[in-house]
This record gives sequence, structure tokens and C-alpha cells, in this order.
Amino acid sequence: MQFLIRLVLVLIAVVFFVPEPSRASIIFKPGKKAEYVPPGEEEINGNAAEIYQTAQSAEKENNLKRAIRAYKTLVKRHPKDALAPNALFRAAQLQEQTHQYTQAAESYLQLVERYASNPHFDEAIEGQFRVGEIYLNGKKLKLLGIPIASALDRAVTIFANVVRTAPYGRYTARAQFNIGMAREKQGANDAAIQAYQAVVDKFPNEPIAVDAQYQIGYIWFTAAQLGTNDAAAANNAKTAFQDFLFHYPKSEKAAQARKDLDILEHKQKYYRAAAIYYNEVIRQQPGSEESNMAKKRIDQLRAKLGDAALQPAIPVSESAKKKPETHGGRTAGSGSAKPGAPNNEAPLPPSDGESSLPPPASLAPDTTTAPEPLPPLPGTSTSSDPSNAPGTSASPDESALPAP
Repeated sequence: MQFLIRLVLVLIAVVFFVPEPSRASIIFKPGKKAEYVPPGEEEINGNAAEIYQTAQSAEKENNLKRAIRAYKTLVKRHPKDALAPNALFRAAQLQEQTHQYTQAAESYLQLVERYASNPHFDEAIEGQFRVGEIYLNGKKLKLLGIPIASALDRAVTIFANVVRTAPYGRYTARAQFNIGMAREKQGANDAAIQAYQAVVDKFPNEPIAVDAQYQIGYIWFTAAQLGTNDAAAANNAKTAFQDFLFHYPKSEKAAQARKDLDILEHKQKYYRAAAIYYNEVIRQQPGSEESNMAKKRIDQLRAKLGDAALQPAIPVSESAKKKPETHGGRTAGSGSAKPGAPNNEAPLPPSDGESSLPPPASLAPDTTTAPEPLPPLPGTSTSSDPSNAPGTSASPDESALPAP
């Protein structure tokens, strides 16, 4: 009995003299079991001013989770109140500050869509752009547990929202370019080209249009080097680089564009020289193993490039009368012999396996180009967000959104 009395006295002392560790509550509702509500999750009531004050007090206490809930509650219950836009903007800032990037982007978007005349409109666009670049550049994603592919899709969505809601804004051209970068990283090259072309068409006077035009050429150039729809890709690459040099001859990328064009021209001459050589083998050694191999190689080139790309500058019948051209230290007619004589002086040219590429284009820097968010409150703690060659394509509404 004495033991029970002592235990009760100890419990009473704990209740009255030990500081309350949290504001956890037990909620009783008619007909339902008692429900435990963790600290910061209690229901927030009151008019707009009272809820706003609750949020402000929670910020001062460094209870950012409760502050965000209060700001969002105000917007939900009193969307037309004068305090609603500021509450929504502050909620977005705190969500970004605590690494809840997806939620932050949604709050910024909600602000520009519902309160377009609010003074924080431009800052909300900047906030979206900042979050989009985080997903685009892959920063902090390992810590957040977000797959890179999923992050790139999120980046496209965010940048598309920037283009849609601020078609003539400071970050619009860059957001459109970043859509292209995200699609290019995903290997969705059709969608990337569409996005870059939208930059060139809609924002020709923006500095980023230079990079967009070069990237169009570089994507086609890479496709040509890898042998994907080779002839069309090479022609498209040449056209894109020629357009680039015509419009931006003084660009720092001009030298690389000229080098890329030289590679394309050299490769086309190589194909023609190879076709001439194979035809000579077929003509001089009919029925031989070398002739059969030459026919196979020509069929491969024709299927890959088309007949037009293999046509020599002069007829094959006349080429034998002229001095053969040299190519890579070997003449196009190397090893020719009298009709019917075996040709053993030079092997057949190897299959096209050229895989060397010029340096990749210099894309956007990894660091964000938007202003940094507001510094965190003193003592603030953060939490993590739990949350093809040409021929492939993504949804056109995301890849290249035209400005109205």
C-alpha cells in the first residue's frame, strides 16, 4: 500500500514539475476512439488573421512544420482574404528551405496561377526555376532518394509551368532551353530538338538561343556518328551547323561547329570513295570472294545512306581513266590490276566503325542562375523530401511549349 502511495506522489510530481516535452494532444470525438495527434499536427482554427498569427508564432518557435501547415490552412479556408497570397508565398519559401522541393514548386505555381497580381509573382517564378534546376542538375537527389529519371521528368514539368505562366518573363527562354537539356539527358532527342527549336524561334535575341542552335546541330551530329539514320542525320546536322555559323559567326562555339562540319564532309567523302573502290572490285573480280564481300558492303552502305550519298563526283567508268584520289594514305583504286587478275595488293576498306566524337557542347553551368532563396531562420533545422537518337519522343506539350 505504501508503495502505491509513493508511486502516485512521484507521478504527481512529474506532472507538475517536469517541463512539458511537447504539445502532443489526445483528441476525443463522439463515437470514435481517442486519437493521438503528434506535436505540430493539431487542428488549426480561427479566422485568417488568427491563423496567420499562429503561423508567425510557429516560425518564431522554429516549428516550421506547424508554420507551413498554418499558412496552407489559411489559404485553403480563406483563399480570398488579403493575407492568403503572402501566406502561400511564405509556405513555399519554408518548403523550399526544408528541402520539400516538389511541394515548394507546387506552392509557387499555385501563387502565380491564383494570385497573378501579387507582388511576389516574379519571386515565385524564380522559386520554380530554382527548384527545376535542382532536379535538372541532380543535386541532392541521392540524399532525397529520388531517381534521376524521375527527377528529370519533374524538371520538365516545372520548367514547362514557368514557360506557360510567364511567357515573357526573365527566366522563360532559359526554362525552355532547360526542357531541351532534360530531354537530351534522357535520350529523348526528338523532344530535345523541339525544345531547342522553340528557343530559337521564340527567343532569337536571347543569348541562350546561340546554345540552342548549336545543340540542335550537335544532337544530329552525334546521331550521324553513331549510325542512326545516318544520311538524314548528317544532312540535318550540316544544315543546323550552317545556320549556326550564318547567324552566330562570332560565337565561341563557331570553331567547334566548323570542325564538326569538316568531320561530316570527310565522312561523306569516305563513303563515296569506299563505294568507288567496292565497285572496282566487283568489276575486276566478278564471282570472287572479294567481289561478294564488296557487294555486301555496298548493300550495307546503300541501306544506311541511300543511293544519292554514294554517287561519285564523276562516273565510275571514267574514274579508272583518271589518277586515283588518295584517301587516308590509300588510293581509292589501290591494288587495281588488269581485268580478270586477282586483286591481292590491298584489303577491302573496313566497315564503318568511326566512333570518335568532338567534345560535347558546353551546356548550362551546374549552379543555379536564379537568385538564392531567403536564408534560413537562425537555428532552423531542415528535413528531406520523402517524397532516342532521333526517333524517340516525349509528350509534345512538355517538350516545346509555344509562347502565346
